[in-house]
Amino acid sequence: MCEKLPAYWRSLLDIQQEMLDHTMRRAHALGISNIVARQGDAQALPYPDSHFDAAYLVATLGEVPDKERALRELRRVLKPGGRLVVGEGQPDPHMVSFDKLRMLADATGLTYEGRIGGSLGYFASFRAP
Repeated sequence: MCEKLPAYWRSLLDIQQEMLDHTMRRAHALGISNIVARQGDAQALPYPDSHFDAAYLVATLGEVPDKERALRELRRVLKPGGRLVVGEGQPDPHMVSFDKLRMLADATGLTYEGRIGGSLGYFASFRAP
């Protein structure tokens, strides 16, 4: 069950508990306390439909076995007009090329907005319909 949080709260999801623990320790050390960490799989997000205004994936999509399914899940949990930003870059051996990302995003119905960066690294922005 996903609790309703004030807008200033941020959700963090990772399949690895160790990564969640590491990030929460760093956030605590920096005095950041408005993060709710949750272990889960990007291919089956543990959140209700239309729950988030935005989602960010940085050097993450390449680690997911079914990338299209993960993007469909992100589209599902984004509010209409919500933004998805995907960041990829070298030297990540699992980097998803921009062309591959565009193909996957198009297949899931996400609308491409733009990107910054080039072949060695980029951030791309998409909108949920």
